[in-house]
Amino acid sequence: MSPLRFKWTLTLPNLSGVNHQAAIRAFEKVGFVIARQSGHVVMKRQQTILVIPRHNPVKPTVMGQLIKTAGLTIEEFKELL
Repeated sequence: MSPLRFKWTLTLPNLSGVNHQAAIRAFEKVGFVIARQSGHVVMKRQQTILVIPRHNPVKPTVMGQLIKTAGLTIEEFKELL
């Protein structure tokens, strides 16, 4: 039997080196407010909740998902930085 082979394709957003504090400021510009802070920062805007880790830099895949959840494009987010 031949072994199963999986081809994983993952497209990483071009967001290397985003500081969590810069991300928080960018999300505040579009109406998110800090709900609470601990090991992570929780931000809210109406029913949308973002949980931003306090890692520097924030991983590109995590940052891409946060941007998508916020309803922004990567280009729009970069302009807010």
